[in-house]
Amino acid sequence: MINKFTATVLFVAFTGFAFGQASHHKKNKTTDLTQYVDPYIGTGFHGHVFVGANVPFGAVQLGPTNLSKGWDWCSGYHISDSTIVGFQHTHLSGTGIGDLGDISFMPTTGPIKTIKGTLADPGNGYFSLFSRKDEIVKPGYYSVKLKRYHIGVKLTATKRAGFHQYTFPQSDQSHIVIDLEEGVADIPTETFIKLVNKTTIEGYRFSRGWAHDQRIYFTAVLSKPIAHFAVYDTTALQQGIMLKGQKVKGVISFATKNGEKVLIKVGLSPVSSANALLNINSEIPGWDFNKVAADAHNTWNKELQKIEIKADSLSQLKKFYTALYHTMIAPSVFNDVNGEYWGTDKKVHNDHSFANLTTFSLWDTYRAANPLYTIIQPERVNDIVNTMLAIYKQQGRLPVWHLMANETNTMVGNSAVPVIVDAYLKGFKGFDATLAYEAVKNTQMQDMRGLKYVKALGYIPADSTVESVAMGLEYSINDWCIAQMALKMGNNADYDYFSKRGQNYRNYFDKQTGFMRGKLSATEWRTPFSPFVSRHMKDDFTEGNAWQYTWLVPQDVEGLIALQGGDQPFIQKLDSLFIAKGDLGSEASPDISGLIGQYAHGNEPSHHIAYLYTYAGQPWKTAEKVRYIMDNFYTTKPDGVIGNEDVGQMSAWYVLSSVGIYEVNPANGTFVFGSPAINRATIRLPKGKQFHIVVKNNSTRHIYIGAISLNGKPYTHDFIRYSDLMNGGALTIYMTDKPGNFGTLPADRPHSVF
Repeated sequence: MINKFTATVLFVAFTGFAFGQASHHKKNKTTDLTQYVDPYIGTGFHGHVFVGANVPFGAVQLGPTNLSKGWDWCSGYHISDSTIVGFQHTHLSGTGIGDLGDISFMPTTGPIKTIKGTLADPGNGYFSLFSRKDEIVKPGYYSVKLKRYHIGVKLTATKRAGFHQYTFPQSDQSHIVIDLEEGVADIPTETFIKLVNKTTIEGYRFSRGWAHDQRIYFTAVLSKPIAHFAVYDTTALQQGIMLKGQKVKGVISFATKNGEKVLIKVGLSPVSSANALLNINSEIPGWDFNKVAADAHNTWNKELQKIEIKADSLSQLKKFYTALYHTMIAPSVFNDVNGEYWGTDKKVHNDHSFANLTTFSLWDTYRAANPLYTIIQPERVNDIVNTMLAIYKQQGRLPVWHLMANETNTMVGNSAVPVIVDAYLKGFKGFDATLAYEAVKNTQMQDMRGLKYVKALGYIPADSTVESVAMGLEYSINDWCIAQMALKMGNNADYDYFSKRGQNYRNYFDKQTGFMRGKLSATEWRTPFSPFVSRHMKDDFTEGNAWQYTWLVPQDVEGLIALQGGDQPFIQKLDSLFIAKGDLGSEASPDISGLIGQYAHGNEPSHHIAYLYTYAGQPWKTAEKVRYIMDNFYTTKPDGVIGNEDVGQMSAWYVLSSVGIYEVNPANGTFVFGSPAINRATIRLPKGKQFHIVVKNNSTRHIYIGAISLNGKPYTHDFIRYSDLMNGGALTIYMTDKPGNFGTLPADRPHSVF
């Protein structure tokens, strides 16, 4: 009986269109790691993950959208739902706000319907039920049977185009409804559709939602000639073969034989329908659906192979590779094959020097996803930074939460700053460092979003804006990062200035209560005060409370320890976090999930906290907490993500923690050791280098690090530098079942500044 599962040994030989036989990783053969990806993980609870066909970081996220609306349908899909209103070409993954769902295609038969309908009156619309047993979801591929119409649907995608294959029954009334009114959670402002010829449709959808001015163009090319094309304004049939309006629909009609396959290639573009067609011709020149699906599968497999692990169970492999998969859905390509893209300044730009991107959930991803990219996606890091610098030039500041060439200003702080500084300090050269420094500095020197108070007072008065403490703490992180970049560039005056601002977190610390707290003036705290209460979008914290935000000082943990009175008081307070019980209040954010005491793993400000024990000389407590979180808050069930996936951040925490490391400080290149869940990992690096992690004597009981060797030599530090990791080599970690002395000496603990 096999009791060890390994991605380098076990494999499933998938046959058919997309999943060529997998094999051992020998003699140029590759292991099929996509078999361990379960896209249903995160579709339950509040995970909000995307389900459908895409390629890593692609512009197209082609998948089904349910009839239901609401918070749990931010991605358009939830495991509790069995309805489909269409197959839409853009979706978000893991966000706490819904948007996108552009360019909806729905195959039907029978009398034409041009609205989706309702559960109370299903016959009035075109939506269909489906059974999950008729649904197949794999990286790069989606299929389902529409029960109402007995139509089989298969979907795959390239970077900028979706590929549909519909298998129709025999019918004289077969249709494809193109509904430009429909989206996940936005409102169309202007839509247009036009029959170009017997096999080509083009149009656009402009909408207003979370992103206030969204514009997406499309061209659709069919394998079967269109017998009849009709245009509708909502439900009213209009004359002609083109229509502009707010809620335009187009209906393609023809007769089909039983089992007849109709293929549709749909290109997207942020610029024009002509570019959308160019994207199709460049990425899907032929009509071989199986080949495109196989290419999508192989692309996913290649990306997943950047970290190849050995683990004790199949469930660990599924958790790991599904998490890794989720880190590569966004940021998404937002340009055309000719280099054109739509800018924040509402102009068309053409720049072949980088891949312009969108969907920057930076308040979330700067903590783990972006540091992960510096290891396994270094070629994309320059694109991320260059996109941010382009946005800076177009809107006058770095992005906060950018979506489809729109600044949403969602969440607090300027979290592009640590991403850029981290890339610069890690030695990335593919962007203009002078411009990058100008961008981070000028962004932090503006007056908006509380910064005028930071400059004048060193804190943001609690009665001047909501979420003042959360915002101020994030700004302190941003300022500290800029100081380090200034120092590296030899700008000592700026280093002194931003170093001082990086200490502003101290202004929110109330020594009497031992918590970060809203401040009304230099001498007055906001009252009443409870460290437990959280009033969503109405108080001093963002989706959290004082218990969680008191630890948001990853840039200066030593300073935070000193504020708490030294190592032992700090540890006692940290221990209390994980056992404290109290009422969050009726208005608490639903994002506060995954609770251990008041630690909330379902929300990002808590993500570094378990690793703070190591800074105070008790790494075994980090090991206990990290292992508990990995075992209990990440599962293989649909509710297996304990909070919003947040565009890869929740999963990036798991990927890094599984291999035993986490970058607590967002910009000093130091990864702190925790408690690796895997037995072996091979991280494939640029220029053919590899970094091997071997974990000896690992088990559910042996969760503590007893000793480490690096490249065969004893290694006593409880952290590893990014530069050592990227040089390649071998790290051997010896686990024990009891806490020991490894990494406890002050010289071996991680530090904020080296």
